[in-house]
Order: sequence, then C-alpha cells, then structure tokens
Amino acid sequence: MEREKIGTKVSWITIFINTFLCLFKIIAGVVGKSSAMIADGVHTLSDILTTFVVILGLKISSKEEDEKHPYGHEKFELIFAKAISVILIITGFSIGYEGIKKLILGEISTPGKIALVAAAASIVLKEGMYWYTIIIARKIKSISMEADAWHHRSDAFSSIGTFIGIFAARMGYRFFDPLAALVVSFFIVKVGIEFYLKATKALVDESVDKETIEKIKNIVMSVDGVKGIQSLKTRVFGHRIYVDLEIYVDERLNVKEGHDIAEKVHDALEGEIDSIKHCMVHVEPINTTTLFN
Repeated sequence: MEREKIGTKVSWITIFINTFLCLFKIIAGVVGKSSAMIADGVHTLSDILTTFVVILGLKISSKEEDEKHPYGHEKFELIFAKAISVILIITGFSIGYEGIKKLILGEISTPGKIALVAAAASIVLKEGMYWYTIIIARKIKSISMEADAWHHRSDAFSSIGTFIGIFAARMGYRFFDPLAALVVSFFIVKVGIEFYLKATKALVDESVDKETIEKIKNIVMSVDGVKGIQSLKTRVFGHRIYVDLEIYVDERLNVKEGHDIAEKVHDALEGEIDSIKHCMVHVEPINTTTLFN
C-alpha cells in the first residue's frame, strides 16, 4: 500500500503540472501559428492520459492475492506499461504524420515569439518531471511509472526539437518548424517500442539479471549446512521476483534438520532481497564424502 501511495502522489503532481503545460503549449501553438508547438502540446496531453494509466496500474498491482489471482496482481502493471508504450508510439506517428503533411503541402507559417517561450518553459519543466518521476519509479520498482518518466523526457526532447525548429523558422527557415516535429516523432516512437519490449519480457517470465542471480547464490551458500546448489530458477513477476531452488544437504541429516536448513535459506533470501515475493526451497540429499573427493 505504501508503494501505491508514493507512486500515486507523484503521478497526481505531474498531472497537475502537465495540465497547465498542455494548455499553455496548445494556446501558444495556435496563437503563435506553430505546428511543432501544437504537436508538442498534444504530446503533453498524451502524458496526462498515460499518467492516469499509471495510477490505475499501481492501484490494481498493489492489491493482495485473491481466489482468482493467487499469485497476486503485479503483472497487471506490465499490461498498463504496454498500454502507455502504445500511446507513446501512436503519439509519435501522429506527430510525424502532421510534420510530413506540412512539408509536402507547404502550408508553413512563421511562428510567433510566444511559441518559442512555451518551448523553453516546457524543456525545463519536463526535464524536472523526468528526474522526479524516475527517481521514485526506481525506488518503488515500478516499470509503468518508469515508462511514464521517459514519456516526460520524450516530451522534453520534443520541446528541444520544437525550440530549434521554431527558432530557425523565425530566422527565415520556415520548413524547420514541421521538420522539428518529424524528428521528435522518431524519438517518441523509439522510446515507446523500447518500453513495450521491456514489459513484454517481464510478462513472459524472463529470469532476473546475472548480478541478482550471483547475489542469490552467495546468500544460499553462506547458510550453514548447504553443501551446494543443484538448480536455481528465477522469474520476474511484475516488480517482484519468484525463486525456485534446489540445494544439497548432508544425506545423514534427518527430515527436520534438512527442513531447518531450507527454512534458513528461505528466510535469508527473502530477508536480504526485498524484491523476492516468494522463494521455494527443495532439499536434495548428497553423500558429503563423494562431494569432497
């Protein structure tokens, strides 16, 4: 619940800032006759929509296990992360389409100064929102929130391109305004595809990274009574990890002694690695004389 509370607070703050910024950019784009700024404003509108998706994802993924979902709801957040990615991709393509259309038709006006001011303000605010969101996202291990952070940064990149395009257009190179919108659309689509693939990997039970696997092995082998590891399987489940482990213990131990060692391994792993949601430890007997000869 604490994870949901922290993430939701950050999301509502960014929604408030984005609402103001979206209105300012679209008005500045219309008044300043800048297609790049209008496209930038639409991108910010998509930021607002995706942040609402993040809030919903955090709320559902934080629910406790129930009869229909005995393993929890963490994977729902990955589904919402994919939804955000799709919104990013669609936004990027739509901005690119408008830029190409302007270039082909040649319906290009010289942007007003207000559009340049709006672009500068957007760069500063959106980069600040990126850092604010990404720090919290990594702290609470939220992939959908991390995707949303990159949505903020893609908006900052978008505004940099918009600023350059508007500035060049005001200097007499009017084609730079829609050209900037076209370049920005490429980066937005790229980020969207990257996060879509990242969420997909997590949904198909991909194993954890090598560093985490080594950490698990070291913790297991540090437990007194563990003679070795027969097998170790891990899978990412939303922002949590499942571990299936088979350890060797001395075959001369009785059932209770073997169980006690497995219990110590279980408690050590879940105690030292916060992201582990569940750890299953199976005991395999081994002849220690054979092991050391």
